[in-house]
Amino acid sequence: MSELPAPDPDARRHSEALAALIRAEISASGGNLPFSRFMERCLYAPGLGYYSAGSTKFGAAGDFVTAPELGPLFASCVAEAVAPVLRQLGPEAEFVEIGGGSGAFAETVLKRLLALDAMPARYAILEPSADLRERQRERLGRSLIPPVFDRIEWLDGPPEARWNGVLFANEVIDALPTPRFTLREGEVFEENVALDGDGRFVRSDRPADALLAAAVRHVERYLGASFADGYRSELLPQLPYWLQAVMGGLQAGAMLFVDYGYPRREFYLPQRDQGTLRAFYRHHIHNDAFLWPGLQDLTASVDFTALAEAGTHAGFELEGYCTQASFLLGNGLPELLEEAETRADEARMQRLRNQAKQLTLPSEMGERFQVMGFSRQVEFGTAFLSGDLMWRL
Repeated sequence: MSELPAPDPDARRHSEALAALIRAEISASGGNLPFSRFMERCLYAPGLGYYSAGSTKFGAAGDFVTAPELGPLFASCVAEAVAPVLRQLGPEAEFVEIGGGSGAFAETVLKRLLALDAMPARYAILEPSADLRERQRERLGRSLIPPVFDRIEWLDGPPEARWNGVLFANEVIDALPTPRFTLREGEVFEENVALDGDGRFVRSDRPADALLAAAVRHVERYLGASFADGYRSELLPQLPYWLQAVMGGLQAGAMLFVDYGYPRREFYLPQRDQGTLRAFYRHHIHNDAFLWPGLQDLTASVDFTALAEAGTHAGFELEGYCTQASFLLGNGLPELLEEAETRADEARMQRLRNQAKQLTLPSEMGERFQVMGFSRQVEFGTAFLSGDLMWRL
């Protein structure tokens, strides 16, 4: 990893504090910790985890750039897609965003919904990071007019009361702590993390529990073939339970998820035999999940077939599945650029064109990121008329 920029001394001390906490948990657990628990501690340990501490995550100064951080086009197109749903549900409709990032998405989507006469009665942000909450609150308080800002609420947990509206998550599922599995002589093992003689983190496989083993067999039946011995990948058997939890009391409305991933047959291709797990550190992508705990993001791609199963099992209709490029182009991106040309100077117009390219080009975010929508008792309108890929699920 010599090509990676080295952390400064304070960051190293922070990482070592988290590593010491994880080592103690491994020792207390008999010498092995499921990888999903290791990932959970790396990302969310209070005060030390990647998303719980105060370092910058998003944008040029952070470790990666999400679509809302590029500029207003992404969130404006999402607003165009969900505005018909909010209007159908009436003046009490709500919008719940899971993981608010820097607040860039909320800022743009609320401004656009106001312009589209589709303002929700409440805009709730389910944000586990206290640090990010404060950054969001400061940004939105500064950029939104008081009547709009007053509709924002930060949630400590999913909405338990019955509600109608839109649930939205961008790059959230990829950061769910995921179990990893492998096969030995046809039996399912779960990847664990142990310590070597020098206290370094090492991989250690243990027999899988019944839930993970059954989930692996379900995937094999779907694929019509068994995994080869040594095949290693990720699988989220808890995804249906997570979805039921975050939607809370959602009765009528829509759910919209944007993330990178594949339909199941592509996720588990034979040649993808080491899975999709990766680490993001200062705009570098690498494969060492054990390097610098707390200083790097850990993610795994989304099995969109599993997401489709989870959504339909929760009682929603699968409304559509397409690439991010198709979704944005079908939800007003060309019109937004044309509208901007009438009032933007040449420098701003060039920034918007570059932004559109990053969002839609296959070599950038256009095809790596995909969008899946669900509905119940509402019509999504034309949101998924362009480039539907449900046949690939």
